[in-house]
Formats: sequence, structure tokens, C-alpha cells
Amino acid sequence: MRGISKGTLLLLVLLLLISPVFGIVLADIVGYHEPLDIAAEMLGLKDVSEEVNWTPFYDYSFPGLPDELGYIVSGAIGLAAIFALGFLLKLLAGRGSR
Repeated sequence: MRGISKGTLLLLVLLLLISPVFGIVLADIVGYHEPLDIAAEMLGLKDVSEEVNWTPFYDYSFPGLPDELGYIVSGAIGLAAIFALGFLLKLLAGRGSR
């Protein structure tokens, strides 16, 4: 059974660490807003995401942490979920081929 290479893991960690630069810092500098949020505002629709939030982390933040660190933690949890799903699917695929 072959796992993830060290180079790939290093790249993912590097991308995870610099993600707040693009997702928070530069987005604030250039004034980026989500296109669907802009469309909803133009249509006069109410933002109910704060009332109805089924996600564990609202807007990639983590309670009690600075936004940048919360962004990294949210990304790490997302990566862990993808790896867990991939590992599970790999195990299930291995069982079916026997």
C-alpha cells in the first residue's frame, strides 16, 4: 500500500501555511467580495448565513483564534477529511477486488 510522498505532503503544508495570504490578507487589500454575496446584495436578499450555519467553522474561522490561524486550522481539517475519505475509499476498493 503506497502513501502520500514527502514532496506532496510538504507542498500541501506549504500551501496550507500561505493560504491566509491569499484568502484573507490580499482579499482585504483588493476589496474582494464573494460574487454570490454581491448578487444577493443587488437583489436585496437577506444574509441568513449567520442564522442558519450548518458548517463547523463560519467563514473559515475558528472560535478564539486570529482569522489567519483559523483559516489554517480550517484548511488542515479540510485536508484531513479529504485524506480520511480517500483512505476509506481505497480500503473499500481493495476489499471489492479480492
